[in-house]
Amino acid sequence: MSTDRIPVMIPWLGDEEARAASDAVLSGWVAQGPRVAAFERAFAERVGAEHGIAVSSCTTALHLSLVALGLGPGDEVVVPSLSFIATANAVRYVGAEPVFADVDPATGNLTTATVDAVRTPRTKAVLAVHQGGVPADVHSLRAACADWDLPLVEDAACAIGSTVGGKPVGQGALIAAWSFHPRKLVTTGEGGMITTDDAEWAARLRRLREHGMNASAAERHSSSKPVLESYLEVGYNYRMTDVQAAIGLVQLGKLDAMIARRRELAARYDALLRDVPGLTPVRDPEHGQSNFQSYWVLLAEDFPVGRDDLLAALAEAGVSARRGIMASHLEPAYEGHPSAPLPVTERISRDSLILPLFHTLTEAQQDRVVAALREQARG
Repeated sequence: MSTDRIPVMIPWLGDEEARAASDAVLSGWVAQGPRVAAFERAFAERVGAEHGIAVSSCTTALHLSLVALGLGPGDEVVVPSLSFIATANAVRYVGAEPVFADVDPATGNLTTATVDAVRTPRTKAVLAVHQGGVPADVHSLRAACADWDLPLVEDAACAIGSTVGGKPVGQGALIAAWSFHPRKLVTTGEGGMITTDDAEWAARLRRLREHGMNASAAERHSSSKPVLESYLEVGYNYRMTDVQAAIGLVQLGKLDAMIARRRELAARYDALLRDVPGLTPVRDPEHGQSNFQSYWVLLAEDFPVGRDDLLAALAEAGVSARRGIMASHLEPAYEGHPSAPLPVTERISRDSLILPLFHTLTEAQQDRVVAALREQARG
């Protein structure tokens, strides 16, 4: 077994982020404040949205998005099962029911056909995911949802910097949720963002993240006169800190370089794996480009070893890979939850794995990953 283990990912953090965080701490303003506001503006501009609302995670971003839509008990929301479980959980947080739809086998994303197959009179929204950074065909989904008179929420947790039709994922979205977890390209440790073009929604979302207050802590502290806040509705404590936002601003400045490097590495994986039988790598869809937040491969059904055994063999060779995207409907939390047949979801979840991909991955390390895969493909 190799002692030089190749991790599945390493966040791109360095001295600049450390200085930014230190400056925030030394400023005395470490809670939600001016740096959060600056990060919101910069992020919204980057994705082509009018407003950004920073929150504590993508999960809380999804929750608040569904609250803003007024969803609740008796409502159904179409979601992919092929997603991190937070996507479906957010629907339950508001008392609605997730209805699992199957996905496109090439992209792992919802399509108009898979949504339509499970849509019912109780359907009140569609929650589409840009899975692993692969952009969903939101132009088709938005048009279909408009015809169905349904709002489309975009879970863009992994998709900062991905594009659809040459435009950033998030541009033109009714409402989109984003993640800054360390597995994402832009990280603040933990944290999330909501983007929307609707000013009234943005104002309400800012209140909701801060206990429903009509005046934020930053507004109260910056005022020269006493501000007596009111609590307009039951809200939440979903705030981001200025320390996180300071890091996020630095990270956002690195985004173009991150995407270029990841696409370069993905292209090299493509070339190296081209003659390895039984592997289908993730690729750009016709309608857009991925940021390659994840580089996954799908095993042929007759691949010599199963996915879990392949993961074990890679680990033995010093390669840290991960299982592919989960199927939420198969998790214990959703045991007994009714679901239509989801053959593509179950196939991708069962037979896919995520390979190491990070900005400092070397050619020698990539060669080792591919050599380990090639050995297992020989049987």
